[in-house]
Amino acid sequence: GHVHPRTRRNPRSSERSARPFGSAPRPPPRVKTEARLTRLLEGAMNQSHAGTRLRVVLGHLRVVLGHLSQRLAGVGVAHSTSGAVSPNSFHPPQFQYTRDNNVLSLEQRKFYEENGFLVIRNLVSDADIERFRNEFERICKGEVKPQGMMIMRDVSIAKSEFTPGEKMISKIQDFQEDEELFRYCTLPEILKYVECFTGPDIMALHTMLINKPPDSGKKTSRHPLHQDLHYFPIRPSNNIVGAWTAMEHIDRNNGCLCVLPGSHKGDLKPHAYPKWEGGVNIMFYGIQDYDENCPRVHLVMEKGDTVFFHPLLIHGSGWNRTQGYRKAISCHFAGADCHYIDVKGTSQEVAERDISRIGKKLYGIPDDTRLQDVLRFRVRLVKGKRIN
Repeated sequence: GHVHPRTRRNPRSSERSARPFGSAPRPPPRVKTEARLTRLLEGAMNQSHAGTRLRVVLGHLRVVLGHLSQRLAGVGVAHSTSGAVSPNSFHPPQFQYTRDNNVLSLEQRKFYEENGFLVIRNLVSDADIERFRNEFERICKGEVKPQGMMIMRDVSIAKSEFTPGEKMISKIQDFQEDEELFRYCTLPEILKYVECFTGPDIMALHTMLINKPPDSGKKTSRHPLHQDLHYFPIRPSNNIVGAWTAMEHIDRNNGCLCVLPGSHKGDLKPHAYPKWEGGVNIMFYGIQDYDENCPRVHLVMEKGDTVFFHPLLIHGSGWNRTQGYRKAISCHFAGADCHYIDVKGTSQEVAERDISRIGKKLYGIPDDTRLQDVLRFRVRLVKGKRIN
């Protein structure tokens, strides 16, 4: 009356309860497949005159199934550390956008490779953020005037309303001559991660402190979706990375960053000024032909959180619906072995034209100044040695 456990097993029950205690686990499907093929082919060999040929085929199949078993055994699943997007299906043959230096976990590397950005929480200290904020206030009041720095105002603010203070300044660029603000570009905690994308010899390309103002109702505080490589006559793009640190809580209410995950895998797209009714701030170029149905991720960040992103990642920011000023500090870095390119005849020529015009007005630089000449002047070595 004894019935073997295998004959009364419920096919929906777990594997552990379906077999006698102490028995060996059932082989995985790929092993059962190999055994089945073996039995079929061995049976055929006993009945066929082509036994020799079948033995050869069996040998080949065993080799192929062996390789397949090894490949499947090495596959793992990664999950996002930023909580924004999941790269569950991503199994790269090799890493294209990150370096081997034991700083990023395998999970973080896979996330950046798949999505083009990575948020590191609480990276910059409150004390450093406060120092940057104090220096920005001194610049707004005219107490310090760093050489070569560009001060920008929102297009919606009438000139008659300009008064000393943060209300008249929406952004400062090129603060490489301000010792206090440039400290951001040399923070060891920042460069530790930058090196994961650029290598050990690092140049600071472009610096900004953004002070997104409360929107006037014209939505001019928005920044259209764009790719930062549009501004840089530097290649290869995979050796460039942006670091962007929140100086306070940032969410959709005060205009957080919005990114299109995975868009860094595409090419540099043509940029132009968007046709917005309320006007567009100078050099706020936008992409004209992106897929509007592409998923978007809004990066909610706390003070000190830092996002690192690829220069081809399509991103922008919303308008500030609050009464406060939303601050962030950022720098783009490149490996010192990158090289300059001539942007004449490319989609980047519009950036060269505008920068040249501004440079002539502010600093009297010649009309024929190239974008790469401007960059050569403002880049600074921050780690390692300068190569190009």
